[in-house]
Amino acid sequence: MSRIRRHARFRRPAPFAALAGTAVLAVALTACGGGDSSSSGDAKSDLASRKKMEISVNLTGGQAKAGQPVTVTLADGTLSSVTVTDAKGGKLGGKVSPDGRTWTSDRVAAPGTSYTVEAKEAKGATAKAEFATAAAGKVNKVSIVPGKDSTVGIGQPVSIVFDNPVKNRADVEKHLKVTTSDNTEGSWGWMQDYSGKDRVDWRPKEYWKPGTKVTLDADLNGVDSGTSGGWFVKDYKSDFTIGKNQIAKVDLGSHRLKLYRDGQLLKDIPISGGTPGGDKASWRGKTVLMAKEGTINMNSETVGLGKTYDKMVDYSMRLTWSGMYAHAAPWNDRHFGVANMSSGCIGMSDSDAKFVYGAVQVGDPFEIVGDDAKGTQALNNGYGEWNLGFDAWKAKSALTGTGTTAG
Repeated sequence: MSRIRRHARFRRPAPFAALAGTAVLAVALTACGGGDSSSSGDAKSDLASRKKMEISVNLTGGQAKAGQPVTVTLADGTLSSVTVTDAKGGKLGGKVSPDGRTWTSDRVAAPGTSYTVEAKEAKGATAKAEFATAAAGKVNKVSIVPGKDSTVGIGQPVSIVFDNPVKNRADVEKHLKVTTSDNTEGSWGWMQDYSGKDRVDWRPKEYWKPGTKVTLDADLNGVDSGTSGGWFVKDYKSDFTIGKNQIAKVDLGSHRLKLYRDGQLLKDIPISGGTPGGDKASWRGKTVLMAKEGTINMNSETVGLGKTYDKMVDYSMRLTWSGMYAHAAPWNDRHFGVANMSSGCIGMSDSDAKFVYGAVQVGDPFEIVGDDAKGTQALNNGYGEWNLGFDAWKAKSALTGTGTTAG
């Protein structure tokens, strides 16, 4: 704990030391203005009181440990306010204790940051201190979906993927906040992403309501990820809006894709899904449209299917990380509405694919049913969280559940 005592004599401040003198000077000038002996005595008494103002700060010097709140304690008297400002002008909010002796910041000190502490007591005296935290030995960063100012479908979760492992999951989750315009109920859930990295998603209890405004505040600056993870050195913020109420219902048994908007059938399309009985079969379950990728090259070798195909494919809509898409497949037209004979994707005619591609939004649910599937889409293979009941999903939170189950 560093201690900073006010002195009447002016001295040049040293680095990371308290600065004093302003309040004392103000009292001396007032006393010289005249008045009766009683007021003069009060001023002398007040001056003596102010000379004794002393604060201590729990973080000191130029290599203080980050990740803990800043605590400022007044030796005698009552604190009226404390301001803690970093070198970029950012401030740590905080509260004075009921007895007026201690102020504690709401957030922790971030690594590699210089801070100035200014304290004011009830009689107007001030004191100042400075400290800096040690730089982070390792930094953790995140990728966030959906992107800022985007509009997405009713199935889109908030998804955060971390560059490095997160062992302190509960502490990290405490610093993640989702705010919605209609108080949507939802929960965070942890998993290992398809890439192998740690990931946490927030999904509503049920599909979003159209028009909902959503804001993510990831106040992670100064939070420690834990062993091998490193520190977060910045905050993150994203906001998005829920667009049209659309669901694509795919039935592998009847070989149809039906696109609904606001509960009304918009288009009924013959399709051909993946060939059943092996690796070429499609996944079933509630998945979410991840991206509209347009015309792309699809090569069977990249998904472990040998040299089955290598071609440019139009109107490609990604549904999983493992390579299941909905797209145009004119080479398979004789099977549309009749049989599942693709290499795992949901194929349709050029004209139908063009219509669907133009109508759907990233985040629209694709609900796939049928016995010809090879199983249910995994939790982390895209956005598979809708295949869990809400209670099972909440159990993946580090705060309300275990937060340890890999997806």
